[in-house]
Amino acid sequence: MPRPQKSRRICCYPDYWSFAPEHDTANDTVTMSLDEFETIRLIDYQGKTQEQCAAEMNVARTTVTAIYDSARKKLAAALVEGRRIVISGGNYTLDNTISEEITQKGSKIMRIAVTYENGQIFQHFGRTEQFKLYDIADGKIINEQVVGTNGAGHGALAGFLKNAQADVLICGGIGGGAQMAMQEAGIALYGGNMGSADEAVKAFLAQTLAQNSNPTCDHHHEHGEGHSCGDHGCGSHSCGNH
Repeated sequence: MPRPQKSRRICCYPDYWSFAPEHDTANDTVTMSLDEFETIRLIDYQGKTQEQCAAEMNVARTTVTAIYDSARKKLAAALVEGRRIVISGGNYTLDNTISEEITQKGSKIMRIAVTYENGQIFQHFGRTEQFKLYDIADGKIINEQVVGTNGAGHGALAGFLKNAQADVLICGGIGGGAQMAMQEAGIALYGGNMGSADEAVKAFLAQTLAQNSNPTCDHHHEHGEGHSCGDHGCGSHSCGNH
């Protein structure tokens, strides 16, 4: 019987989840797992050695070598053959950067997270500095908590919500990459909402909160040149820096 494969630790979710040729004429899609992406981020982007990468991912160097070789072959195939790249899945464990101030919830409790500022739903997911967490049991709110985030950028925030055990996210504008991150994290998304955070949660519990099919950030504002709702992701830092 083969030994179970050890999960590879990744620092956080990426800010960008798919890449395609300029005119998007790709005939095929290459799927790169999140652990493969992590080796590219650590070794090629950050310039770490394979030994350092292995230490950060909590696996053997030989394992990193195999993952890295697979990732490089996929990148090469996409670049040479004009394939689309999608980052998804893999055997990984997300680095837990959650503060001890966030209470653990039981398995029968639903946790709703809302982007939060002064009682209102904050409109820029990738820049939110606070979430309000609502714990729900038997259709009623049993606990509320406002928590600060550990970083900006939708990849880092998606990881924050997953580690905070959020089941549902209610927010304003949210980009396509962040929507993919929510899907990867298994968090139900209710984007494109405005107004009172408390009232939005009440509407969710009453099953009257709309689920916008395309709640992108530009529904609420125009970005200036060089501006993005998902700035400052985890690309340049490592798990050990938290």
